[in-house]
Amino acid sequence: MRKWILMVIIANLMLSTSWTCITAEARAINNRNVDTEETLQKTEKLSMFVDELPSMPTVRGYTISANGIYVPASLTIGMHMKLWKFHRDLHPSAVFAFGESAAKATVPGPSIEAISGVKTYVRWENHLPDKHIFTVDETLEMAKPARGVPTVVHLHGSVSEPHSDGNARSWFTRQFEEKGKKWNKTVYEYHNVGTTSNLWYHDHALGYTRLNLLAGLIGSYKIVNPELDDRLGLPRGKFDRELVVMDRSFTKSGFIYINSTGDNPDLHPEWQPEYFGNVIIVNGKAWPYMKVQRRKYRFRIINASNARFFRFAMDDGSSFTQVGTDCFYLEAAIELKSVLLAPSEISDIVVDFSKAKKSTVILTNDAAYPFPDGNLPDGADRKIMEFMIKDGNVTDNSRIPIQLQPLIRLSEEHVAIRRNIVLFEFNSPSGQPTHLNINFASFKDPVTELPKYGTTELWHIINLTPDNHPFHVHLVGFQVLHQRKLKNVNELSACTVNQKGVEACNISDYVDGDPILPPANEAGWKNVLKTQPAFVTSILVHFGMIDFEPFPFDPTGEPGYVYHCHVSIIPCAHKTLSAQ
Repeated sequence: MRKWILMVIIANLMLSTSWTCITAEARAINNRNVDTEETLQKTEKLSMFVDELPSMPTVRGYTISANGIYVPASLTIGMHMKLWKFHRDLHPSAVFAFGESAAKATVPGPSIEAISGVKTYVRWENHLPDKHIFTVDETLEMAKPARGVPTVVHLHGSVSEPHSDGNARSWFTRQFEEKGKKWNKTVYEYHNVGTTSNLWYHDHALGYTRLNLLAGLIGSYKIVNPELDDRLGLPRGKFDRELVVMDRSFTKSGFIYINSTGDNPDLHPEWQPEYFGNVIIVNGKAWPYMKVQRRKYRFRIINASNARFFRFAMDDGSSFTQVGTDCFYLEAAIELKSVLLAPSEISDIVVDFSKAKKSTVILTNDAAYPFPDGNLPDGADRKIMEFMIKDGNVTDNSRIPIQLQPLIRLSEEHVAIRRNIVLFEFNSPSGQPTHLNINFASFKDPVTELPKYGTTELWHIINLTPDNHPFHVHLVGFQVLHQRKLKNVNELSACTVNQKGVEACNISDYVDGDPILPPANEAGWKNVLKTQPAFVTSILVHFGMIDFEPFPFDPTGEPGYVYHCHVSIIPCAHKTLSAQ
């Protein structure tokens, strides 16, 4: 078995001067030391539900031949700096946005639609300015070009060849002027394999992910399987919508706001451990409304926040049906009253508005921040968006099938190796977090995980931090086996620090109670896992396709693949899966 690696000159000058002034103003605002009444926009002064939910532009990652055959397409999508208006009553903010041109660029970026089994080629181009719109803390482990904003795109949930996966060290600046040491190619190749459906793309540059996502470098990507869609009969066309949800704060002048005074200024002058905005954004608009008919709608909800969890529910107490999680269909549809999404998670749901008893329904949130033991939403962050339901009966031929996608269940009996994965957060003398490591190693350390192609491994993820961390594995899927609560966590933490690992600490002595099975809507394939604090979460990771067919490329090449925490605002460690 092989081992895994895991404009004229004057016009251009005027434009350049304009952007320089805008980036300078944005950085000056974010260099202020505290959140002052003079700086921040108060949410109570912004009316909710005044902007209609945008439909992001759709870009097809395929073409159709004269005889009706789907064939690969080549796209060019750039990253541009522009002004974006998030609310009717806010001035536009400087943002970084994906688009086929600066004029077409949006936040979030265009929705890329691909066909299952048909390749899509994307040339990702960096057209960003010399300086970031936010203050960059250069004390972090990060890309350090001489000038320009480094970027690299990761298609989250994709089955991609190594050099198209968006490795953090494969970054590049404007016009590929400077490149990271793992950079290899200008055009990424996406195979769009299997029956996966919901993905999203975002920046993944080393040390810049937190800022580049905050600036707007996110977008949705959908893989369509026409035959499967015909068989399932779920809502399609204009009744099938992506909802990209994130939180932001704004200044009174309309700029996205992030406090750039570090919690540990002697160590990291600008970095703060988490970002929570007081305005909820959906598809680039604050608390939008959507007009719907009395029929079924499919919503593919992506949590694109840096650190905020959302627990979505309808304010009238009505239920909805979940049909997918992350980029996978569930085995069977599940009726729910609420669904909890960690940063980077995706929930695929169907809402039947024909059953609504009111003419308006509000999508709400009650998840604590930080999750699970932080503050509860008590104002504007409790509301996400409003659905305005039109009267009158309509024809609805869509349906919600009971059975969706057969599930091949992994077995603990067939694992090739067992691993302990420890999440540990280091604090400064003042008690503020400084960084989080996985197994006490940083991203620059040598590779330690060398799984074999085609095997299944059992990973015990031991969360010794106070927060729930979304744990993401690139390329492959996994299934949650169970979770077990820990006792005497301080004692266990002291042992793991002393031993630089948990192996010598006899972790079975710290397990408290019986294993807890995952909820039904998280019991199938996943690529993001919520790791509860003071718990051991055991997952079965399969290093191959979920249908056990061979990969359509060699996954054993450089630069390998990573797994990491997806709270992208903090230096949450990456670990690389690679060959020797």
